[in-house]
Amino acid sequence: MAELNLGKGLTAGKVASNVQKKLTRAQEKVLQKLGKADETKDVAFEEGVINFNKQYTEGSKLQRDLRAYLEAVKAMHESSNNLQSCLADMYEPDWYGKNEVDSIVEDCDVLWEDYHQKLVDHALISMDTYLGQFPDIKARIAKRDRKLVDFDSARHTYAATHKSKKKDGGIKITKPSSLLERATPGWAQGILSAHNVAQSSLSRSQAEEELEKTQKVFEEINIDLQEELPSLWNSRVGFYVSTFQSLAGFEEKFHKEMGRLDQDLFDVLETLEGADTSRKTGNSGTSSSGANKSGKEASNHTLRPGGPPPIPKSPSKLRPAVPPPPKVTPSKDMKAENIINLFDAAATPDISVTSPTEPANWESWGESAAAAAAAAPAEEEKAAAATEETPPAAAAAAAAAETTEAASEPAEMPPGFLFKVQVMHDYAANDTDELEMKAGDLVLVITFDNPDEQDDGWLMGMKQTDWQQNKENANKGVFPENFTQRL
Repeated sequence: MAELNLGKGLTAGKVASNVQKKLTRAQEKVLQKLGKADETKDVAFEEGVINFNKQYTEGSKLQRDLRAYLEAVKAMHESSNNLQSCLADMYEPDWYGKNEVDSIVEDCDVLWEDYHQKLVDHALISMDTYLGQFPDIKARIAKRDRKLVDFDSARHTYAATHKSKKKDGGIKITKPSSLLERATPGWAQGILSAHNVAQSSLSRSQAEEELEKTQKVFEEINIDLQEELPSLWNSRVGFYVSTFQSLAGFEEKFHKEMGRLDQDLFDVLETLEGADTSRKTGNSGTSSSGANKSGKEASNHTLRPGGPPPIPKSPSKLRPAVPPPPKVTPSKDMKAENIINLFDAAATPDISVTSPTEPANWESWGESAAAAAAAAPAEEEKAAAATEETPPAAAAAAAAAETTEAASEPAEMPPGFLFKVQVMHDYAANDTDELEMKAGDLVLVITFDNPDEQDDGWLMGMKQTDWQQNKENANKGVFPENFTQRL
């Protein structure tokens, strides 16, 4: 009967042989697990297999992470390219550095592409080559395990036949052991006994031949793996060094080149900002000079390019032009009598004392004094006539009232009074120590309790109406000087 062909190179005999091998291996493993059959052990090889599995696991993880990193680089390349292209599209042709910006955008795209390609060529391909050797070695390790089971099974079979040989040699057969031997004539007993001995010898020869065969196959595979596994385990150091050195070198070069392009782009945009700011400043300067020619007040406030300025401790808002302060400012200790004594002691000029509710015009003091000096002779005559016509008591009372009125002005000013200002713009207090002001308010400026607490551009004072009503209980606070005009 022809042998059944089940496919290319596969016959029913081979199938039966493979099935028999699997059954024999399964039986041998069961016996080994039950402790009824000894198992060949190789501690050094088992440690090599443990290291191999660890190395394969770590390499596979590194390969996955490297692929994820390359995907991230590719995504970053696309995002950066879109962002740079957006800048190039929005950059108007008449702006400074249009050609430089387009060139920088193109160079960035080329740099990203080159970086990604180098990572693929020198890292990913090297990683794939490194891991490509593991599947073959893993299959050979599995094959070695199967051949080891075959070798142990053949060894046990040979040991069993050898043991039975010893038993047969030590026992003398005196009686037939089967019906065939009983039925065999006496003259044929020797022939049958010789046949049985030949069969036993054949089984022992087959067992020995199978043992030698399985041992040879196992040792060939085992010797090769004993050499390859330690070598493969030691090669991981050099591979990791070369791989991460390549990654670090490519990344360093990429970021260095990208940093140079970013600096070039920053310089172009900074120059554009300076040119735009200069244009705006030039326009504002022209309008300011025109306003000065027409008699309007100019602003000393300039917006920052980054947006509205923060609220500083020193004022930076719109400030009207403030006339220069008078050269001589009467202090709080100057009495009206001392002011009168500046002129002729015999003359008493007709000086109207400014009330607290009216702004004091200190700049006109010199003119009033000159006019009073010119009118001194006429006043002397009038005073003399008044003295002759007025009784002495009445004259004394009038002089005392005039002196009291003149001396009352300094007493009505708050302690530490310096000068008076008028509010030009509304100011909303931002803190509890600041003074709320409305345009048109009159504020009495006083000294700080601690001069070290005074900041540039800030004054301490209280509203004049509040002082007249509450005196010492009047609310005082700091306010920006450039919101007011000195009187």
